[in-house]
Amino acid sequence: MNLILSFIARFFIALFAIVPFRLLYIFSDFLYFILYKVLKYRVNVVRDNLKKSFPEKSDKEIKRLEKLSYKNLSDITVESLKAFTMSVEQIYKRHKVINEEELIPYFDNFNGVIALPNHYGNWEWGALSCMQLTWPGVVLYKPLSNKHLNNYVKKNRSRSGSDLRSIYNTARVFIETKNKKFNYVMAADQSPSNLKKSYWIDFLGRKTAFLHGPELYAKKYNYLPVFVDIQRVKRGYYELELSVLTDNPKETKDGEITALLAAKLEEVVIKKPENWLWSHKRWKLKYPEQQPETN
Repeated sequence: MNLILSFIARFFIALFAIVPFRLLYIFSDFLYFILYKVLKYRVNVVRDNLKKSFPEKSDKEIKRLEKLSYKNLSDITVESLKAFTMSVEQIYKRHKVINEEELIPYFDNFNGVIALPNHYGNWEWGALSCMQLTWPGVVLYKPLSNKHLNNYVKKNRSRSGSDLRSIYNTARVFIETKNKKFNYVMAADQSPSNLKKSYWIDFLGRKTAFLHGPELYAKKYNYLPVFVDIQRVKRGYYELELSVLTDNPKETKDGEITALLAAKLEEVVIKKPENWLWSHKRWKLKYPEQQPETN
């Protein structure tokens, strides 16, 4: 069955290979209609997340953001399929880092960078586009359960030269590469699996669990923690702006880097809410009252 599903997925990838970008978004508009109007894919989740994050907004405004968030999701889906057959040069042109020069002064003082994108804008092209940076990219990703499809995706997404590693081997990856300068790419807004190690931060009006890993490794190995803001310029074109969260990670208090990350993400989401992945059950984890707070 996994092999059959893999062939089906590769068929759709091949189909999108022959679709030019000027027609790609016709498929996206159709997908939006299917997801939002027909299947009503996680509509209740999206609506609830938006209402609780923006209680001051009217029902009309929530509805508008809801629709736009599905348009965003549809665009990212078709762009992700298109990425399999795009050249690396096309990816760099459409997913462009605009301010790497601001990191250059830090190169000699740090062992590497921990780049922290989020499920905002098109994060899917990041495994390919991260090789624009001076330091080679190590991308920590969640493997697909279908091994055939996972192997295909991993091979394709690493063709720009990045090294894709499983998030389940994160500690081992950092140990193996600690003597080399890399740009480690980690999705920063994933729901953590280990609540005991999570940082609970006030985020969009609610206590929210954040991964402990980015802060842990930045402090342990002296890596520069960098927030990656992915903004859509127009359909199919994105600009990536890099922001240093702290230039002294080893001297920060426990939870401080994570709080800086959460504050930056909140700022970005509030500015353009429709570009975040609202269909994700980000608040399914409940804050335990006995858990020490991190502000």
